[in-house]
Amino acid sequence: MRALPRWTVPAALAALALATAVPASAAPADAGPVLTAGGSAVAVGDALAAPLAAGTSATFYSTATSTTGVTCATSQYSATVLTNPAAPGVATESLTGLTFDSCTANVTGVTSVQSLTVDTLPYGVSVDDGTGLPVTLTGGSTGPIQATAVLDSWFGTITCTYQLSGAFTGSADNGSNGLTFTNEHFAKSGGSGLCPADGYFSAGYGPVTDTSQSGAPAVTVN
Repeated sequence: MRALPRWTVPAALAALALATAVPASAAPADAGPVLTAGGSAVAVGDALAAPLAAGTSATFYSTATSTTGVTCATSQYSATVLTNPAAPGVATESLTGLTFDSCTANVTGVTSVQSLTVDTLPYGVSVDDGTGLPVTLTGGSTGPIQATAVLDSWFGTITCTYQLSGAFTGSADNGSNGLTFTNEHFAKSGGSGLCPADGYFSAGYGPVTDTSQSGAPAVTVN
């Protein structure tokens, strides 16, 4: 029998030969989630927590460039994970707590700080794994993002209430597994006439840990 010309080999056999020549490792891997902790996906419903970054303070100053206002040596960030999609994407959280303690003031006429609280919780939190790892906070169903300071002064106790003016944005950092917020602007919304008209909040938190996982591993944004 005369041999068939090479150009008559069925295309299907050629395609099969090409497919078998490609190693399995060349196939794209499944994308991991936006948030991981200890090498595992952060599960929906997991609790996240972070103290102030070591050696830092949370500040609430009267202008973006001043050092006059309230400084807190202790603060705690607490949130619950709502969604954690495959990367690239945006994970969402519910901010359930943002507490402040050991606060002092260097405002003329203020003698001590009774409390600094964040009101109208919970807030929404989005963590984007895009360039810069942006983190955004938004007000929830109970109202806009708001902070209240109760201060002892020469004239008695005064209460100052502030609401967020504009966006509340920060960034995540995988080097420290932390979050940073800088000069988030609040405008006075109520309280004594002795209260400053503005407040600028800055703080760094970390490491953020997944306290629902054994050993509370640090959280990474992928």
